[in-house]
Formats: sequence, structure tokens, C-alpha cells
Amino acid sequence: MQGKLGFMGPKKKPSYDAEFREGAVRIVVETGRSAGEVAEELGINPGTLHSWVSRWRRNGTTSSDRPAQPTAASGGGGGGRVREAERAELERLRREIGEKNKRIRELEMERDVFKRCMALWVK
Repeated sequence: MQGKLGFMGPKKKPSYDAEFREGAVRIVVETGRSAGEVAEELGINPGTLHSWVSRWRRNGTTSSDRPAQPTAASGGGGGGRVREAERAELERLRREIGEKNKRIRELEMERDVFKRCMALWVK
């Protein structure tokens, strides 16, 4: 009751910088994971992340409700070359993630083998 009556002052909403918002949205959009799952990992309200993702899908930016102005970097003046470069980079990053995930699975299997060895050695 202290917060509602004002003894502790009004609750302040946490503010997140644009880089954090963009990163959180990229995790949801590029990995296909749910906004709720990502929000829980990042320690933010799922509704907040959902609104950022919706705003990004609608306007191309998480910072305001106004559509982003086309620039050469976003493909507005580059004639599609930037989008091709971005697509190539995205494919490269996805391949890299796949390779890293494969390595993680290998290391997890090695870890499990070592755990079993330790369990046998201790007995």
C-alpha cells in the first residue's frame, strides 16, 4: 500500500535506450521466438516488448509511431543494393549461428560424457 498512497513516491517506468529496444526486437524478429519468452530473458514486461515489435513491424522503427524516413542506408535511395547486402549478411549470420549451435551441441555432448565418467570414477 505504501506505493499507492505515495509514501514511497510514484512508481517510475524503466526507460530503455533505442539500442536496447532495437536489439530486443531483432531477437524476436530474427529468431522467431515469442515476445514473452524474450521479454522474460531480458527482464522486461512482455507487453512492452510486444508493443516495440508491433511498432517496428508497422513503421520500421521502435522509437516512435512515425514511419522511418527512407535513407540510403535503409534502401530509400540505394535502389535495392543495400537490401541485397543486408540479405547476404543475414544469410551469413544465420550460417554462423548454425555453426555455433552445432559446436554448442558437440560441447554439451562432451560435457555429458565427462559427467558420466566422473560419476563412474567417484563410485
